[in-house]
Amino acid sequence: MGMSAAGASGGGGRRRGRRRAAVMAEINVTPMVDVMLVLLIIFMVAAPLLTVGVPIDLPQTQAKTLDIDKEPLTLSVKVDGKVFLNETEIQIDDLVAKLKAITEARGGMDERIFVRGDRSANYGEVMKVMGRLSAAGFKRVALVTEVEQGT
Repeated sequence: MGMSAAGASGGGGRRRGRRRAAVMAEINVTPMVDVMLVLLIIFMVAAPLLTVGVPIDLPQTQAKTLDIDKEPLTLSVKVDGKVFLNETEIQIDDLVAKLKAITEARGGMDERIFVRGDRSANYGEVMKVMGRLSAAGFKRVALVTEVEQGT
């Protein structure tokens, strides 16, 4: 009748015959893999959103890409003939004056200007922009295309 709680546990609090669990020396990489997969998905979703400004269907060529040392000015000509300076719509008559003001503020007329013409845009509209740039004295003008697929 007089058995205490300590006696019922079989040893009065001592552990006989049991060993300590061995220390686990392996690294669990599952959480790291989970984080990497989440980052991969985030970058895959975010990458198409980083394209420049105005959506245009560019023609494809086999030309090589240019090395860019600083952010160029971008002129975009859409299908309907609207002209955009970077992401801002601009009238073609104001184009040269605004470009000269921007290039003088950035350090001179040796500024690189990219012209992006939609594949379906009127060829005359794109050439009108190119002609005004040439007449204004801009020497570093380049047409932007996509890399040709399939060859």
